[in-house]
Amino acid sequence: MLLEKYVNQSSEGFSFSRKQACEFAKQVATDFNPIHDEDAKRFCVPGDLLFAYLLTRYGVTEQLSCQFAGMVGADVMLQCIEEDNLINICDHQGKVYLSLQRSGACQHDLAVIEPLIRDYVKFSGQNFPHILQPLMQKHQVMINPTRPLVIYESMALSFNRLPTQKVELSLTNSSLIVEGKRGNVLLEFSLTEQGEQIGNGQKRMILSNLMSYDEAQMEEMVAEYDSRKVAVW
Repeated sequence: MLLEKYVNQSSEGFSFSRKQACEFAKQVATDFNPIHDEDAKRFCVPGDLLFAYLLTRYGVTEQLSCQFAGMVGADVMLQCIEEDNLINICDHQGKVYLSLQRSGACQHDLAVIEPLIRDYVKFSGQNFPHILQPLMQKHQVMINPTRPLVIYESMALSFNRLPTQKVELSLTNSSLIVEGKRGNVLLEFSLTEQGEQIGNGQKRMILSNLMSYDEAQMEEMVAEYDSRKVAVW
């Protein structure tokens, strides 16, 4: 099972260690965001890992969307609270970190779900610099190199019909709306099965601490990001 080594499960709930979350980010999502580094001071479990856990546990429905409400730290004991078509991931004090809304028929076949998860989360590996850098350059803003913060706001999948085989994902549009020092990014993509489009999806991200675009600083950020990837691989 794809997620078996990236999650700790017990009768009390489930949790993710720094090592597990870091390895998932780098090995599965190819996401080298510093907040997922094992030794990061402001460490955060990847939103992709939480989303992947829910899809693995509950399956993929025709319509599903998740809203992130907070960053999960390492070894925080979590539980899923189900209420009709809503599933909340929360800690034992009741704090909600993610809400998943589901509707329609459900696909539970992991042979279909796990390849979908792999391709879906790998969009994180394309975020920077391939997608975000051109957007930031276009709007003449950039994340602060000394305090880079890119987090997910929401994710969604919508199917005309549920997949029965491997699904291919293709980016169809990307956009950035700047509001002061905050940027709202929308990534949209199509879902196809054997050449037939069967649905679409989107990811919304928040860019914090925006500053004026500086080509030299951006080049340094890209070089640093690339060196981090090389160091891992």
